[in-house]
Amino acid sequence: MLFVDNLDEHDPAINLALEEYVLRKSDLHDDLLLFYINEPSIIIGRHQNTIEEINREYVETHGIHVVRRLSGGGAVYHDLGNLNFSFITDYQPENFQNFRKFTEPVVRAMAKIGVHAELTGRNDIQINERKVSGNAQYISRGRMVSHGTLLFNSDLSHVSEALNVHESKITSKGIKSVRSRVANISEFLEQPLDIESFKELILETYFEGIAEIPRFPLTPEDWAAVRKLADERYRSWEWTYGNSPDFNIEKRQRFNGGEIDARFDVKKGVIQCAKFYGDYFAELEPEDVERRLAGVKYERDEIRRALEGLEISRYFPGQDMESFAEFIS
Repeated sequence: MLFVDNLDEHDPAINLALEEYVLRKSDLHDDLLLFYINEPSIIIGRHQNTIEEINREYVETHGIHVVRRLSGGGAVYHDLGNLNFSFITDYQPENFQNFRKFTEPVVRAMAKIGVHAELTGRNDIQINERKVSGNAQYISRGRMVSHGTLLFNSDLSHVSEALNVHESKITSKGIKSVRSRVANISEFLEQPLDIESFKELILETYFEGIAEIPRFPLTPEDWAAVRKLADERYRSWEWTYGNSPDFNIEKRQRFNGGEIDARFDVKKGVIQCAKFYGDYFAELEPEDVERRLAGVKYERDEIRRALEGLEISRYFPGQDMESFAEFIS
């Protein structure tokens, strides 16, 4: 097994690109171990509807990255108190969905510092019935990734707020996240420990008995390819939002001019059809607005651009462009 050093990179797009890059590059059939710690971010599962999973206003206000990963499962919150591990190996049918094989060293490492953890259900690590780790897997070109999160000292208030979607009714075929009672591993420590020391402990446990940990070599050319992949896939709107399953969204809110009921059919992140209903009294009917929105990315800035030149208050009394775009997005 070889250790992949991410050079203390905290950008989630870079770290997910690095994981994918070494997965596809490692054609010598080496087992690889990668650790990374991300800046505040929501990592969306491969088959999820991004809009359905995030509190968009909260995410934008707090500058939280939103990135889609290649594996399935639910959305998770990462920050600098969250340690992520990724184990990459040749695909063998008996190892797929065998999360115990890859998480056992993590459980063993925690036992060394007096923390009794166990794998529960299909893919969670829990301490006293509280979740501290979720895990997922995917297969590509005869190789597989088993990766997971470790809530070590994360800001759990952001977890609940950033993943709390409450203002819309959304219907889609995306895989929904299942919320669990979560906790930080640091809450159960007998002695204080920082996240870097915790990472080293797990690393030593994976490579137990090996004096010098062997590393997977990454050249400057490799890193350039990783950054290119991060830009082209993991930072792109098309991957993070456009790759969402088709969905219908209904937004309803009462303003000074009356209640507006906005409904959208969205396919690959693009509005196919928009309809407005309500008990408001308007100077103009909403057909102009509906026509302008057809074919537009379901994204606030794109919606603003599409509606430029329209005097929104004539269609929806009491509304200006900013408040209206914020409401419907």
